[in-house]
Amino acid sequence: MPYLHDPLLIISDLDGTLLEHHSYRWEAASQWISVLRQHDIPLILCSAKSASEIMEWQNELSLTGQAFIAENGAVIQLDTRWSDSDDYPRLFTGIRHEELFSLLDKLRQKFGFKFTCFADVDENTLCELTGLTRKQASLAKLSEASETLIWRDSDDMMTAFSEQLASLGLMMLQGGRFWHVLDMQAGKDHAVHWLQQQYQQREGKRHITIGLGDSPSDALLLDSVDYAVVVKGYSRQPITLKNDNPQRVYRSQNYGPEGWREGLDHFITIKSR
Repeated sequence: MPYLHDPLLIISDLDGTLLEHHSYRWEAASQWISVLRQHDIPLILCSAKSASEIMEWQNELSLTGQAFIAENGAVIQLDTRWSDSDDYPRLFTGIRHEELFSLLDKLRQKFGFKFTCFADVDENTLCELTGLTRKQASLAKLSEASETLIWRDSDDMMTAFSEQLASLGLMMLQGGRFWHVLDMQAGKDHAVHWLQQQYQQREGKRHITIGLGDSPSDALLLDSVDYAVVVKGYSRQPITLKNDNPQRVYRSQNYGPEGWREGLDHFITIKSR
C-alpha cells in the first residue's frame, strides 16, 4: 500500500464519485482534499464534463491550476506550471465537436436513431431535461471534442448505433446519467498515461496512481492506474475491470464522497515508514 509521502497522483471522476450523485455535495471528502493539498499531491479531476465545467469545480474545491481530464479523455488541461509545453494550455484528442455533432446528426437522419444531444437544445430545455442549473447547463454545452446525449431508442437500435459509430472511428460511453460520444483515439486511460508521463519527465520520478470512479465509463480510468477505487454507484450496469485483483481494487460500501473517502482511507497509509 502506498504511503502519504510517496509520489502519488490521485485521479478522480466527479459525478457520483467525488460529488454526491443527487445533491453534488462533496464535503465528506473535504478532509482528504485538504491533506492532498498540504502534501502537494495532485488531485486530477477526470470527468465527462467540459473543461469549463471542471474549472468551475476546481475553483469550488481549491484545485485551481492543476491538470485535469475533461470529456472522458478527449481534452487534457495542463498544469499551469507547464506553460513551456507545446501543448499548453490544452491538448485535444481526435475529432473536434463541430465535426462530431455533424456526423451524429447525419446518422440520426439516415437511420432514424432517437436521441437528444446537448447541442440540440437551448439552456432552458437542457435544465428541464437534466436538472442542471442554468449556469451548469451553459457550461455543459461547451464541449470541445465530444458530445453528450440522452438515448431515447431501443437496445437493438443502440447496438446498431454503436456499430455505425465504430465504423466512423467513434465510440459511445455510458456515464452516471448520460451517454457520451467521442473519438476512439481518446479515453480516460490514454489521458491518464499521458499525464503520468508528463509528471515523470518533469519531476524525474514515477508516481503511484490511485483512480476513483463509479460508472462503467470509468473502467478505462480504473484499469489504467496502480490502485483503483470503485465507488458504489447507481448505474444499472456493473463496472467490469480487466484486472480486478483485490490487492489492487477496492469497492466502497458507501456512495459518492463518503465512498471516495473510504477508498483513500483504504489505500493510503498516513504514518511514515
